[in-house]
Amino acid sequence: MSKTSPSTSQSLHHEDTPSCDDYLVHLEQVRQVQPEIISVNQAQQMAEFFNALADPNRLRLLSALAHRELCVCDLAAVVQVSESAVSHQLRILRSQRLVKYRREGRNVYYGLADDHIIHLYKEVLEHLQEPSW
Repeated sequence: MSKTSPSTSQSLHHEDTPSCDDYLVHLEQVRQVQPEIISVNQAQQMAEFFNALADPNRLRLLSALAHRELCVCDLAAVVQVSESAVSHQLRILRSQRLVKYRREGRNVYYGLADDHIIHLYKEVLEHLQEPSW
């Protein structure tokens, strides 16, 4: 265990954020967890992934695609934005492998990339619907 001055840590905390009264590093816990922390590269990739989800319009597109595969025209009608805007958002979602597409004749149909995406979507939705503590 290591103890340092509490003044530094206390000045960084806001009143609404619970924190320890004494700054105390539990070295054994730190040593156990440190090897499990993701790399900087993995953290960057995850940040980009979550950034793609950090837009209400993209989330609405995913919401529609969680129910069924749709073409760009249908997606534009469902979320009530232009086809151009939908295409732009789909390009971002595709870059993070959140959606996939297939051609059928002259139409392009989009769907969620795989089961991981539908599970992620449903888990977040369930989490948001839980009563707050």
